Amino acid sequence: MAVPVEEAIAALSTFSLDDEQPEVQGPGVWVSTERGATDSPIEYSDVSAYRLSLSEDTKALNQLNILTQEGKEMASVLYTYRSCVKALPQLPDSMKQSQADLYLETYQVLDLEMSRLREIQRWQASASSKLAADMQRFSRPERRINGPTISHLWSMLKLLDVLVQLDHLKNAKASIPNDFSWYKRTFTQVSGQWQDTDSMREELDDLQIFLSTRWAILLNLHVEMFRVNNVEDILQVLIVFVVESLELDFALLFPERHILLRVLPVLVVLVTSSEKDSESLYKRVKINRLINIFKNDVVIPAFPDLHLSPAAILKELSTYFPKFSSQTRLLTLPAPHELPPHTYQRHYLIINHIGAIRAEHDDFTIRFASAMNQLLLLKSTDGSDVDWSKEVKGNMYDMIVEGFQLLSRWTARIWEQCAWKFSRPCKDASPSFSDYEKVVRYNYTAEERRGLVELVSYIKSVGSMMQRCDTLVAEALWETIHAEVQDFVQNTLASMLRTTFRKKKDLSRILSDMRTLSADWMANTNKSESELQSSHHGGEESRANIFYPRAVAPTAAQVHCLQFLIYEVVSGGNLRRPGGLFGNSGSEIPVNDLKQLETFFYKLGFFLHILDYSVTVATLTDLGFLWFREFYLESSRVIQFPIECSLPWMLVDCVLESPNSGLLESVLIPLDIYNDSAQQALVLLKQRFLYDEIEAEVDHCFDIFVSKLCETIFTYYKSWAASELLDPSFLFASDNAEKYSVQPIRLNMLLKMTRVKLLGRMINLRSLITERMNKVFRENIEFLFDRFECQDLCAIVEVEKLLDILKHSHELLSRDLSVDSFSLMLNEMQENISLVSFSSRLASQIWSEMQSDFLPNFILCNTTQRFIRSSKAVPVQKPSIPSAKPSFYCGTQDLNSAHQSFARLHSGFFGMPHMFSIVRLLGSRSLPWLIRALLDHISNKITLLEPMITGLQESLPKSIGLLPFDGGVTGCVRLVKEHLNWETKSELKAEVLHGIKEIGSVLYWMGLLDIVLREIDTKNFMQTAPWLGLLPGADGQILTTQDSGDSPVVSLFKSTAAAMVSYPGCPSPTSFHIMSKQAEAADLLYKANLNTGSVLEYALAFTSAALDKYCSKWSAAPKTGFIDITISKDFYRIYSGLQIGYLEESAEVSSNSHERLGDSVAWGGCTIIYLLGQQLHFELFDFSYQILNIAEVEAASVIQTHKNSHFAMQGWEVLLEAMKKARRLNNHVFSMLKARCPLEEKTACAIKQSGAPLHRIKFENTVSAFETLPQKGS
Repeated sequence: MAVPVEEAIAALSTFSLDDEQPEVQGPGVWVSTERGATDSPIEYSDVSAYRLSLSEDTKALNQLNILTQEGKEMASVLYTYRSCVKALPQLPDSMKQSQADLYLETYQVLDLEMSRLREIQRWQASASSKLAADMQRFSRPERRINGPTISHLWSMLKLLDVLVQLDHLKNAKASIPNDFSWYKRTFTQVSGQWQDTDSMREELDDLQIFLSTRWAILLNLHVEMFRVNNVEDILQVLIVFVVESLELDFALLFPERHILLRVLPVLVVLVTSSEKDSESLYKRVKINRLINIFKNDVVIPAFPDLHLSPAAILKELSTYFPKFSSQTRLLTLPAPHELPPHTYQRHYLIINHIGAIRAEHDDFTIRFASAMNQLLLLKSTDGSDVDWSKEVKGNMYDMIVEGFQLLSRWTARIWEQCAWKFSRPCKDASPSFSDYEKVVRYNYTAEERRGLVELVSYIKSVGSMMQRCDTLVAEALWETIHAEVQDFVQNTLASMLRTTFRKKKDLSRILSDMRTLSADWMANTNKSESELQSSHHGGEESRANIFYPRAVAPTAAQVHCLQFLIYEVVSGGNLRRPGGLFGNSGSEIPVNDLKQLETFFYKLGFFLHILDYSVTVATLTDLGFLWFREFYLESSRVIQFPIECSLPWMLVDCVLESPNSGLLESVLIPLDIYNDSAQQALVLLKQRFLYDEIEAEVDHCFDIFVSKLCETIFTYYKSWAASELLDPSFLFASDNAEKYSVQPIRLNMLLKMTRVKLLGRMINLRSLITERMNKVFRENIEFLFDRFECQDLCAIVEVEKLLDILKHSHELLSRDLSVDSFSLMLNEMQENISLVSFSSRLASQIWSEMQSDFLPNFILCNTTQRFIRSSKAVPVQKPSIPSAKPSFYCGTQDLNSAHQSFARLHSGFFGMPHMFSIVRLLGSRSLPWLIRALLDHISNKITLLEPMITGLQESLPKSIGLLPFDGGVTGCVRLVKEHLNWETKSELKAEVLHGIKEIGSVLYWMGLLDIVLREIDTKNFMQTAPWLGLLPGADGQILTTQDSGDSPVVSLFKSTAAAMVSYPGCPSPTSFHIMSKQAEAADLLYKANLNTGSVLEYALAFTSAALDKYCSKWSAAPKTGFIDITISKDFYRIYSGLQIGYLEESAEVSSNSHERLGDSVAWGGCTIIYLLGQQLHFELFDFSYQILNIAEVEAASVIQTHKNSHFAMQGWEVLLEAMKKARRLNNHVFSMLKARCPLEEKTACAIKQSGAPLHRIKFENTVSAFETLPQKGS
C-alpha cells in the first residue's frame, strides 16, 4: 500500500540529522528549503505605483546606489594593488640587445594595470559630476517637494564616503606612482615606433596629474558642486543628519556609523569653503557639537590596516581649501599620536570593557534562549491566544533588534581597537622589527589578546545562534513589523487625522497618502477605508482598529516612501528649517504627535536591516579584516609577513599558550576569521591571489594548530594520570600538595569535532587528533625505551612507573577518543607483534644490560637481598640520556620532580621491586626467553671456566693433606699458601672468581624471580579458585570442593543455558549454549595453569646438566671407594683455595676484594660444589673451615692455660671473622639448595607460566636442558 506524500513528509520530519558535535565556530552558510527572513531585496521598482512624484528621486537613488557599488569595486582594486616594478627582471650585460623587447613586454604588462587606474579616473569624474548634479536638483524652484528622502541622504553619504576612501587610498599607495613612472618611461621607449601618439600622451598626462595630486578626487568634487552656487543647503542638511544620527545613535549597523564619521570632516570642509554664507552652518549646528564628535572618535576605521583621523584630514585639507584655513578651533584638534594614551586607550582597548561585554553576552543569550523557547511553544500550540501570540512574537522581534545592536557595538569595538593600534605603534620594539610587527605582533599584550579572543567568540557565538533561528523567527518578525506598520497607519494616523491635522489639508493629504500606500485593509476586521473616511465628519470617536496578524512585511519602497512622507510632514520640505530633523522650532505639530512620528520614523530604519536578516548577521559577524595587511606589505617591501605576525594565528596561539583553560573552548573561533577573510577576498575584493595567500597560511597554521592542540591534550591527560598515580601519603606529607593537582579542562567538546569549517572544507578534527595521539603515544613509548637503553638495569622501576602513567593517560583519553589499544602500541614499539616472536625489545635490552653491566659490575648483598653497583667496577660507557619535553615524562615540572624523587629511591640497587617490574613488563611471552638466555649464559660461563680451572688444578700439588693442629693458625695459613702455588696465576684466579660470581648472580637472580612468580601465581589462584571449586589443603595440596561433577563456573552457565532454552520467549538460545561451552574451555585452561613449576629448581637442574659434561674432570671418583682426604684436583679444592685467597685479601685494610665480588661468589661456588656432590668434602676439607677449627682449639687451649686468647690470635682476628661470615653464608646456600634441589631428584622443572611447555630455543655453543634432562612427570 502506497504511503501518502503528506504522511511520508511528516514521517521524515521526525528524523533528526543533528549529531553531538557542539557549535564552537562562527555562523556558516547552508541550504534551506524553509522560508527565511531574508526576502526583501533593496530596490524601489514599485515606487511609481504609489503616485507620490518620487519617480525622479527613485531613479537618482538607484543611480547613486549603482555608483556606490562600482566605487567599492574601484576601492578594492586600489587597496589590493601591488607593485609590478618589483617583479620586473634586470637584464645582464650580455643581453642588452634584447632591451627593446623587454621594454615592450614591460609596457604591455603595466598597461593592463594602468588601464584600471584610467578607469578609476574616469569613474570618479563621472561619480563626482552625478553626485553634484543630484545635490543641485534639490534647490530647483520647480521641484514640488523639496526635501530629500532619508534613503537619498544615505545614498549621498555612502557615495561621498566611497570617493573619500578612494582619495585616501590613492594618497597612501606609494606603489601606484612608482609603477606609473615605469609605465611612462617604457611608453617613451616604445612609442617612437607608433603613429598618432598625441592623444595617448595627453591621456597619460591627465593620469599623471590625477595620481600625483593629493585629494584630487575631493578637489574635483568641490569644483563640480559649486559650478552653480546652490548646494550649501543640502550639504548643511547632510551635516545635520550626520550629527544627529551620531548623537542619537541612529545608525543600527557599525558600518553606517563609520561612514558618518568618515564623511563628516569632509562635509564640514566643503560647506565652510563655499563662497556663500560659509558661517551659516554653525547657526544650525554648534561648532562644539562637531568638536565633541571629532574628539570622541579620534581615529576612524577606513580599511583593515588603514585608518583615518578627523584632525589629520582637517589639517591637510586646509591647505587645499583656503577658506577653511580660518577655522582655527577645528584645525587645532590634536592628532592621534599627540594624544595622551592613558586617556583615550581606556575607550579603545577591549580589555577595559570586557567585563561589561561579558555581562551583556550572558544576559542576552539567556533571554534570547527564553524567547526562542516561548516561540517554539507557540508554534506547537494550536489555537493559541492572539494577545499572547502577539506578545511572544513582539518579544522575539525586540530580542533580534537588541542582538543586532550588540553585535554591531562589539564588532565596532574590534574595528576601533585595531585602528587605535595602527595609529599608535609599539614604542619599545626593536629597530629591526618591521612596521607591521610594531603595530600588530608586539602591540598587543597577552591580556589584550585574550580579551580579543573572548570578544570574537562572543560575536561568533551570538551570530551563529541568531543565524540558526533564521527560519524560525521569519514569520514572527514579519508579523511584528506588519503589526507595527498597521497600528501606526490605521490607528495612530487615524487619530491624528481626526485631531491635529483635521483642518490642514496639505498635511492631511500626506497622511492619507501614507495610509494609502501601506495600510492593509484586508486584515482589518472593522470598517473599510471609505467607511472610515466618511466617519471623519461624523464627530464621534472611533475605536481602535483590530486587524489579523499577517506575515506580510513592507517592501523597501514602502519604507522609503513612508520615511519621505513623515519627513515632509515634519519639515514641510524646507531645507533651511532651523533645528534638527525632528526639532520643534517653528512647527505647529504637538509634541506628543511629533514624538510618535519620530519613533515610527526610526523604527522604519531598523525594518530594512531586520528584513535583510541573513545579510545583516553576516555583516555584523564578519571579522575578516583582522587578516588583511596590504598597506603594510607595500610599506615593508616584503611579499608576505611570517605567520607569527598574522593576528588570527596570534589569537589561536594565545589560546593554546594561555594558562586560562576556559579559553580553550574558543580555540576554533579565531580560525573562523580565515573563513571571513577568504570570503572577502573572493566576493568583495575579487582577488584570487589574496585567497591563495590565505589558503596557504591556513594550511600552514592549521598543521601547527593541530600539533599544538594535540600537545596540549596529551600534556593535560598525562598530568592528570600522573597526579592520580601519586602516592597519597606523599601528598599528605607535602607542604604544597596543590601544585600536584591538575585543573580540569573541558576537552571533550573539541574531541567531538568532526566537522570544522575551513575555507569551504569540512575537516574531521577528531580524526586528525586521533591520528596524532596514536603517533604521540608511540613516540612516548619509543622515548621511554631509548631512555632506558641509556641507563642501567635499576631504572626498570622508573620505566614501569612512566609506562603506567602513560597507560593510565591512555585510559583517560580513551573515554573521549577512540585511540589504538595501548597493548597493541606497546607490542609494536617492543617489536613483539609477530606470533613467533618471543624476545621483545625490552627483554633484549634487559639481557644486554645484564651481560654488559649487571653481571660483571653489580655485587650481591645476601642480607638485604639486593644487588648494588660495585664501587671498584669499571664504568660502562653508555649513550647520553635523550632529552624530551615534560609531557613525555609526567606532564608538568612539578609532577616530574615528584615522580623523580620516587624513582631515585630505586636507582641505587636491584632487588624485589625491580624484579616485580621486570615480570610485569615482560609478561609470560618474553620472560621465558630471558630465562633461557640467562641459563645459557650459565652454560657458557661453565664452558669458559673449564680450561681456567684446569690451569689452576695443574698448579696444585698432587696431594694435600689435613692441616696440622699443632701448627696453629699462623702455621696453617703459611702451609696453605705453600700448597696454593698460584702466585703466577693471579689474573687466572680473578677471571675464575668473576666467572663463579656471575654464575652465582644469575642463580640468585633466578631465586628472586621465583619468589615474584610464586607470589603472582598465588594471587591468580586466589582469584580463580572459587570459580574452579578449589581449596588449598593443609599440606599444600589443592583440594576440590566437589567430589564429582563440574566446577561452579561451568555449572552456573550450564544451568543458565538450560533455563533459557526451556524459556519459550528466549530470542537466541544457541548463544547461551555457546557460553556454557566457553565456560568449560576456560575451566580446563585455568586448571591446567595451577601446577606451575619453579624457575629456581629448573635453573638448578639446568646448571646440573651443564656440569655433567665436566663432572669427570672436576669430581674424580675415589679409586678405593673411600673418601680420599689427600685429593687435590676436585672442584671443591679449587674453590676452597680461591675462597681463602679472596678472604685473605678482604681482610687486608687496603683490599677491595669483597667490594668487587660480593656474596655472589659463595652462591656460584657452593651451587657448583653442591651439584657436583662435593658438599661434604668441602665442609670437611675446606681450608678456611679447617683454620677455623684450629683457631677454636687453639683458643680453648689458651683459655685453659689462663693466657690471653686475644694475644694468641693477634693479627688474625679480621681474617677469622671473614671466614666465619663465609661459613655462615655457605651454610645458608647449602641449606637452600638442599630444600629446592635434592640430589636424589635431578630432574628439570618446566616453566609453565601459561600452561604450555617451554619452546625449545637453542643458542649456539650451549647445552640444552631439553636434550639432557627429561621433563617433569614424563
